[in-house]
Amino acid sequence: MMMEDMVAYCNQYGFIFQGSEIYGGLANTWDYGPLGTRLKNNIKDAWRYFFIQSRDSSFELDSDILMNPTVWKASGHLDSFSDPLLDCKECKTRHRADNLIGDFDEEAKADGMTTEEMIQYIRTNNVPCPKCGKSNFTDIRQFNLMFATERGVTQNSTNTIYLRPENAQGEYVNFLNVQRTMRAKLPFGIGQIGKAFRNEITPGNFTFRTIEFEQMEYQTFCKKGTDEELYAFFKDYGIKFFNLLGLPSENLRFHDHEKLAHYAKAACDIEYLFPFGWGEINGTHNRTDFDLSRHCEFSGKRLDYIDLLTNEKYIPYIIESTYGVDRIVLAVLFEALQEEELESGDTRIVLKISPALAPIKLNVLPVMKKKHGEKALEIYNNVKKHFMATYDDAGNIGRRYRRGDAIGTPYAISIDDDTINDGIVTLRERDSMKQIRIKTEELVDYLNDKVKLPVV
Repeated sequence: MMMEDMVAYCNQYGFIFQGSEIYGGLANTWDYGPLGTRLKNNIKDAWRYFFIQSRDSSFELDSDILMNPTVWKASGHLDSFSDPLLDCKECKTRHRADNLIGDFDEEAKADGMTTEEMIQYIRTNNVPCPKCGKSNFTDIRQFNLMFATERGVTQNSTNTIYLRPENAQGEYVNFLNVQRTMRAKLPFGIGQIGKAFRNEITPGNFTFRTIEFEQMEYQTFCKKGTDEELYAFFKDYGIKFFNLLGLPSENLRFHDHEKLAHYAKAACDIEYLFPFGWGEINGTHNRTDFDLSRHCEFSGKRLDYIDLLTNEKYIPYIIESTYGVDRIVLAVLFEALQEEELESGDTRIVLKISPALAPIKLNVLPVMKKKHGEKALEIYNNVKKHFMATYDDAGNIGRRYRRGDAIGTPYAISIDDDTINDGIVTLRERDSMKQIRIKTEELVDYLNDKVKLPVV
């Protein structure tokens, strides 16, 4: 399946729409529809289960998008958070130099090159512009990626503040607050789900890279000397999380960074094999004590951890593991969406998504609306209290099954004469299309067991 097919599918079935569509849209902005919103929330709930609920000494935070601008000075974002951009002199389009090189030759390893090495590589190899095919570029310039805005009522009282480019700093500046109120001992984790904003050049791969996106970030605070073991653990833990979501290991790989960020002792991405190639969906970093030390320096506040058993006092190291919600949604959809040929010779579009992630868990279908609609609505009004369900009485039963298959609904029940007489419904499973008969009063317990996340 190509990207344009996925865009059309998401628009047709209510997963993702073009942002501001009735006004002609806004480049690289997307709105999640009813089904996309449910899928996104189910993925976030799976992350919460895997990283917060099922782990010891793990706490969730919701910090503000707007922060004191000195936070970004301390973190290094004001001085060094930039992209190497250059313009095509022929068609006037702007591109990231490392992306141009990576798309031209994946083995070139652009992330390890300096600015001078990148421009030399582009000119020596005549790397083409992806739009016009010419190789005639300006020199590389560094563009800061943060969105700036102003705080204040009048022009004289405004102060420049920034939309956060990452969630992590909210966890760092609240390190002592969480440690104190939760009486947490190292190692402990702080996780957060929230929006971030980056004013970067986007290649147009749907929701893979956008200017507004959502992150699920998890920071583990630990003692120096234990950091390398925890870094290795969270690399593997990320693979397990993606397996839980239905992404198989054969479509995932580690990509260790050759050129490290200013804060990193080690860094590794987990990449998924999209139709356009390998793309990052997770980043795990050993950030050492850089972040807390910098916030100590710039705020004037001590952020030491005091070990009450040994009386040691030190700045903790941090292992960061961050997940892109929008990219994971896209990966899950690509992995699950299939066009399947049936024994009858017909084909069906089916989203073979994990039942725990499926936006709708059950479709309630009266075989005949006039005869069975009242009973079907009674059952629907009961089951919707326990999980997301829909009621559908339009068209023949086969067509209604197909509509549910296409959006990933794992189960459907049909209500017929027998249901009215004996309270037994026919339950159909999406992937196998097998049917069983089950008592109405047993339905909720049966499905609750089927659609919940596996215990880890």
